[in-house]
Amino acid sequence: MAQAKRFSQEIVKGVKRSADVLQQAALEGMKKELDTMLPRVQQVVHQTRARIIKGVTNSAGKIVSLFEHTSEIIRKGKPGKPTEFGKMIKVQEAENQIIVAYEVYDKRPADSALLVPAIELHQQRLGVTPRVAAGDAGFFSAANETAAQKLGVAQVAVPFFGTKSAQRLKRQKERWFRKAQKWRIGCEGRISLLKRRHGLRRCLYKGDPGMHRWVGLGVIADNLINIGRVLTERLTPKKSASDAPYSVSLKHRHTEMFRDTLGLCLASPSVHGWF
Repeated sequence: MAQAKRFSQEIVKGVKRSADVLQQAALEGMKKELDTMLPRVQQVVHQTRARIIKGVTNSAGKIVSLFEHTSEIIRKGKPGKPTEFGKMIKVQEAENQIIVAYEVYDKRPADSALLVPAIELHQQRLGVTPRVAAGDAGFFSAANETAAQKLGVAQVAVPFFGTKSAQRLKRQKERWFRKAQKWRIGCEGRISLLKRRHGLRRCLYKGDPGMHRWVGLGVIADNLINIGRVLTERLTPKKSASDAPYSVSLKHRHTEMFRDTLGLCLASPSVHGWF
């Protein structure tokens, strides 16, 4: 750190300079990078001393990556990955595996604060209120259920595992509720696919704008594949004439269901590529 400070100061004072324009520009670039990295290294030294000497693990301004200093420490209770690093991503999926909305959060919000805004965004983009809204237990709150119903959602399938109410337990065992939850569990596979097929496991762009761009490109690529698949299925004629009436009915049902159901998933962090 002392050597880096001295090098930066010598460039400012002209001790280190070059008559060559390109080499001087390279020196200026080095100074800029050093001035960016020095405060981060100082923070790492501070939080390391606090942890080793004082046993303090939650230092103010704690960073986990010198190159991507905004990466967050995220603990979601996964046995295989108790701690992950990156940004939290919300994915909204409708029928036919189409992602209708996504968001990369600069700071991880409470899961329960996301349900109502997701329904409102669905209304804004598709022009209808979803008939069914499904999410995992993290999205639950009594206020969320009431607000969703007031917005016009007929079936809110968000479980509450901490309930002791017999009425609530009975409701969560009803056929429509279990069906919606099975569909939502299928949505979790979308996250795995985005990571595996479209690179969301590790972001190779730099900075928060790079993270947003990387996730957006992955979502666009996945939607193009699924939209193409659905259109091909609809335009491919059936082999037998007896299948034609069913085919028409199925197409119409899918068109309606695309806008009628909303599934919410929170992706495991998409981490940056340099640490």
